[in-house]
Formats: sequence, structure tokens, C-alpha cells
Amino acid sequence: METEGQFSPTTVAEAQDRYEALGPTAQVVVKEVAKAMGLDAEEYRDRVTSEVVETARDVLFAESLAVTVGTAEEFEAWAADADHEVTVVGADNVDNVVWHAPEFAEEAVAATFQSERQAAVGTLRRQAFGRIYSEVV
Repeated sequence: METEGQFSPTTVAEAQDRYEALGPTAQVVVKEVAKAMGLDAEEYRDRVTSEVVETARDVLFAESLAVTVGTAEEFEAWAADADHEVTVVGADNVDNVVWHAPEFAEEAVAATFQSERQAAVGTLRRQAFGRIYSEVV
């Protein structure tokens, strides 16, 4: 097993603080992307909404989450001892699983994969944000 990513909040407050701190970064990212796309000031005002910046912040938050990557057997052993209700997305009968289980939550999420590790990690992080963090941040 190994961990990928750097952020694993232990409390709701820690998750909220991180999410709030990413607001200015999301604004800069969106502004620079809009500039690279050649948007003029009027197009920027018309197209760059608060929802666009919020989406960027959601992605920045989710992509920083620490996830555990392991074999199906390692995941099953972890899940057997976990105090979380685990939601698994993906196909059955594959060799690998990626999962995220914050200490403060009663829920954990997992995604199965055979060979596309990065796709599974991305899927898992989006699932974790949607199922666990979107309600608390």
C-alpha cells in the first residue's frame, strides 16, 4: 500500500480552513487561465462567474486529498477493521483499489481499478469531495 496526495484532514474545521484558504488560489488560477485563453475584460466579466471560481476551488481541494492505493486484498483487510461505512465505485473482480477515509467522517469512499491508477485516483477524489466534503466545507 502507498499514499498519494498530501492532505488528510482530521477534523471538519481543518477541512473548512483548507477549503477557505484555497479561495484566493482558485481566483488566481481562473484569472490566469482566462488570460491565457485571450478573454478580454468584458468576456471575463461575462464568463467567469462565482460558480467557475468555486469549481476551481473544489478541484484544488479534491486533488490535494491523500488517498491510499493498494491491492483488493489490502483494501478488504483495511475495510474489515474500519469504523467507516464504505462506498465502493467501480467494477468488481479487479486487482486494485484506491480509498479515502477521513478520521472525522463516518463514511469512506473507494474506487476499484485494474490498470488505470491515475484515472481511479481522480475518480476517487471527486467522489470523496462530493460524498464527504461538499456538505462540510
